[in-house]
Amino acid sequence: MTVTVRVPAKVNVQLAVGAARADGFHDLANVFLAVGLYDEITVTPADTLRVTCAGPDADKVPLDRTNLAARAALALAERYGRAPDVHIHIAKDIPVAGGMAGGSADGAGALLACDALWGTRASRDELLDICAELGSDVPFSLVGGAALGTGRGEKLTALDVGGTFHWVFAFAQRGLSTPAVFREFDRLGEDTDIPEPVASQPLIDALAKGDPDALAATVTNDLQPAALSLFPELADTLAAGRAAGALAALVSGSGPTTAFLTRDADSATQVAAALHASGTCRSVRTATGPAQGATVG
Repeated sequence: MTVTVRVPAKVNVQLAVGAARADGFHDLANVFLAVGLYDEITVTPADTLRVTCAGPDADKVPLDRTNLAARAALALAERYGRAPDVHIHIAKDIPVAGGMAGGSADGAGALLACDALWGTRASRDELLDICAELGSDVPFSLVGGAALGTGRGEKLTALDVGGTFHWVFAFAQRGLSTPAVFREFDRLGEDTDIPEPVASQPLIDALAKGDPDALAATVTNDLQPAALSLFPELADTLAAGRAAGALAALVSGSGPTTAFLTRDADSATQVAAALHASGTCRSVRTATGPAQGATVG
């Protein structure tokens, strides 16, 4: 038996970040939107736990038990008292270390796939609990759509989306470490009073109305200055997208992928072509959101 699960990438349309907590994490007001770029996770029975990967940047994906997909299989197997003997194959299309939750998507996808393969029939709440143990973005990768993440991002409240949003994503020449970006955020904010993160009601309203102009006026990312500090060339990519007519341009999550909101599909095509011609990024993709969360089949 083989089970395949498709899992979407995400863009953070709002990422409000609080000061570092005692445990090293940060409280967040994190508005996720799932978008139609996908990894596919295929699991088959095996003699031992094994991970393989193919696709863009596959050589940068760890294939040992630190991989979130492997950790997901181990966590589910431990809960149900069984051996985690499965071959996990990751077909990569979400950028690695790109700020679009590719690793988290793989963890959520492997968890759902192993649950189906093993017939453990874990409840949705139990799957979400395991996701939260694996990482802050993993629960959203499971549910998809749009949601507000609080705590460190793992406590989700579903949000309404009233239409389709058109995005262009520019992939950078190299990755950025999420912990490094948070450390830089802390360094940049050392002598400032960082406010408690609060979700933007105008942004939530813009999502619910499906209004790209209203959404463009409200998107924010508190990690963007830190990402630009570590990767200054991203400013050129952001400028190129704005010059091409994007309604909004921002770093996606911890970066270094940059995200450009456009009014419609034609505008997305034009912005993508201009970004490709600009020479400021490695590659460019268009996608729409919201997208469905992790799905079997």
